[in-house]
Amino acid sequence: MPHKISILILTYNRAKDLQAFIENIALQEDLDSYVGEILILNNNSTEDYSEVERCIETHSKLPIKYIFHKENLGVSKGRNYLFNIAQYPYLLVLDDDMEFPEKNAIKNLSLLWEKEQFKNKKIGIITFGVFYYHNKERQKSALPHKKYNKYKDKEWFYTYYYAGGANIMKKSLIDEIGYYPENFFYGMEEYDYSYKMIRKGYSLAYDGTVNVLHKESPGGRINNKEKVAMMWYNKSVVAWKYLPKKYYFSTAFLWSLFYLKETRGDFRGFFKTWKKIKSIPKTINTEKLDEKALSYLKSVEARLWY
Repeated sequence: MPHKISILILTYNRAKDLQAFIENIALQEDLDSYVGEILILNNNSTEDYSEVERCIETHSKLPIKYIFHKENLGVSKGRNYLFNIAQYPYLLVLDDDMEFPEKNAIKNLSLLWEKEQFKNKKIGIITFGVFYYHNKERQKSALPHKKYNKYKDKEWFYTYYYAGGANIMKKSLIDEIGYYPENFFYGMEEYDYSYKMIRKGYSLAYDGTVNVLHKESPGGRINNKEKVAMMWYNKSVVAWKYLPKKYYFSTAFLWSLFYLKETRGDFRGFFKTWKKIKSIPKTINTEKLDEKALSYLKSVEARLWY
């Protein structure tokens, strides 16, 4: 039996992409049978979204609720906002610059938990395939495993994190585990939530039988230096909270080198971020994974050092 789902889309300054995605969703087969609602949160975009609003009016049969927020909540708070108001037992979380290449994609996503490898298993989130819209090549960063060459051609596998903008999850997770960390404005919230799940005995999975095309954009409100600094700091927080201490030190150090590489030697941001990271043990409480959870990470070949 299909599971009724809420589609959750967080958008910021990509009006044309969102409009195209709405048109694409409208082409999905027998949508009423699988989708209970489509929640779109406009994260205080500065672009004109009047064409998007007209597109929503044109597709009045789609169960769209469009919300314009007065501030940019960031990724974590924005998705938490949508999690809180979603009404259906499965949540399909998507970026706003995507399209489905197949008209039965949402139907197949609603049936994933009925597959033999997932049925009756304690799986919280399933990531699906993400390919670039323009050249149809796989988006390497969206495959939820760092051993890319080993896992990229597998039809499915268990894993240790997920793609934040291309996943389907059980809403019951929110009640049991809680929400994304709201002090993570950008980056690594998926790792934090993954470890929360694993700590509670959940597995994560990837299924490549359903794919989405991603019109990845370099645009956004945060510049590259700020993004990389947030990712470095947040990944260090995650390592400190959940993993043995050695991984906190290795993560902080190796990401510091990555920061210098990506920012071409921005030492001002380097020392500023290091100062914040050095305070993590004094300011962040731990929720360490037990031996069973660590064994799961080992069994799925998780990369823990950085």
